[in-house]
Amino acid sequence: MRYQFVIDTYQTEIQKVLSMWAMFDDDDLETRPSATDSRGRSVLEHMVHQSMSENLWFTTMLGIAVSDNPLPSEETRLGFMSAYAENAAKRLAALREKPETWWEEEVDFFEVKRSRAWIMTRRIAHTSHHRGQQAAMLRMLGRDLHSNYGPTADTGGLMQNQAPVIYAYPDVATLLEEEAGARGKAPLPGPGDKPPTERPG
Repeated sequence: MRYQFVIDTYQTEIQKVLSMWAMFDDDDLETRPSATDSRGRSVLEHMVHQSMSENLWFTTMLGIAVSDNPLPSEETRLGFMSAYAENAAKRLAALREKPETWWEEEVDFFEVKRSRAWIMTRRIAHTSHHRGQQAAMLRMLGRDLHSNYGPTADTGGLMQNQAPVIYAYPDVATLLEEEAGARGKAPLPGPGDKPPTERPG
C-alpha cells in the first residue's frame, strides 16, 4: 500500500511519545521551562495537549474517533501513558484499514483543504515539535536522555563518532509494564571521551 510508510511512522511516533514521557518522574508534572512564566507548558500540560490535540485531529480531520474523552480518569504520569497508548493503538488499527483512495481524498484542514496523507504527515510533525520541547525540559532538569530519534550525549555522543542508538525500552508493552513497576530502563554509557556536540565549550 502506497501510504504504508505513514502508518509505520505513526506507529513509531506512539512509542516515541511514550518514551519521552517515561523519562520524566511523577514529581515533574508541574515543572515549566521557567517557573514564573506560564507561557511555557508544564509537563502535565504537554501530556494534556498531546492527548487532546491528537484526538481532535483524528476525530475532526481524519474521521477516526476512538474515545469520547482522551484524558485519563486520574491525571498521573502513568495514567496519561496508559490512556494515550490505548487510544493511539486504536487509531493505528483504524489507519491500517484505510484504502489508498481514503488517504488521497482532500478534507478540511482548518480553513483549507488537504489530503489525509498530508494531514497525517503534519500531525506527526506537530507531535515531534512538542516532543522536542519536552526533551529540552529534561535537560533543564539535569536528566540523562535515552534515544528518541538517534544518539544522545548519554548514549555515546555524536553519530559521526559511532555513538549508538539506545532506547529506554524495546516496545510499548515493555515500557508500560516497567513504568508501572521498577522502571528498569536500558543502561546508558554516557558520552565517552569525545565531545558530545559539534561546538564544545
